[in-house]
Amino acid sequence: MSADDDGPLGDLSPLLAIMARLRDPERGCPWDREQDFASIAPYTIEEAYEVDEAIRAGDLDALRDELGDLLFQTVFHARMAEECGAFDFDDVIASVVDKMVRRHPHVFGGADIQTAEAQTVSWEALKASERKHKAKAGVLDDVPAALPALMRAQKLQKRAARVGFDWPSSDEVLAKISEEAHELAEAAKSGDPEQIADEIGDLIFVAVNLARKLGADAEEALRRTNAKFERRFRFIEQELEKRGKMPAESTLEEMDALWNAAKAAERAER
Repeated sequence: MSADDDGPLGDLSPLLAIMARLRDPERGCPWDREQDFASIAPYTIEEAYEVDEAIRAGDLDALRDELGDLLFQTVFHARMAEECGAFDFDDVIASVVDKMVRRHPHVFGGADIQTAEAQTVSWEALKASERKHKAKAGVLDDVPAALPALMRAQKLQKRAARVGFDWPSSDEVLAKISEEAHELAEAAKSGDPEQIADEIGDLIFVAVNLARKLGADAEEALRRTNAKFERRFRFIEQELEKRGKMPAESTLEEMDALWNAAKAAERAER
């Protein structure tokens, strides 16, 4: 069986048929048959990150492939749901079509929304209404627990801010960072792992809040810092290699000097 066996280009039938065959109790793949929603979920998250990576790299060929992999994850979950009588792929499509139409009344209805900002307000109001119908009336109820921690922290804070639970300005957040840093220093003196973890979490949470107040994305900011660290540390490794050395054979002072050289080279390139 191949994607070209039947159905026009863009028809999902061949992909759905492949998934059904993979899950077939007698003729399917042993690995695919053994999976359930929980075991597949990490792969779904991984594929979403690979889509993000292709976008960041500006690689449209890779993006095409990764979007296909992500679509396959949707098909996989829908097939398992169909097998247990919950819903099928058609229901998935119907659900998202209904949601998009419902949340864009200015496009598919008579609402008058002229700006992206107004649409954001309308979108959040519609989502709040949907939460009430789902018995999820709390402001924070549908912020996914599986999100990366920095991203989830920023979403939680953004939701709370919409109902007035927010610092007046970034000045108060900066003061809070100093307070949390002091509390972390005290926890470090105690040597209590639980207290240290709590205080580190508090400090990071406030730093995320500062990012939000300043209009920065905390997850993206840390990604950039990670990339910067990798770039500069590779510079250290390369320079040490020229000297016939490895990092483990070098001193901290030597590596720190190379780190500063990497910083200076980056500044010169700007």
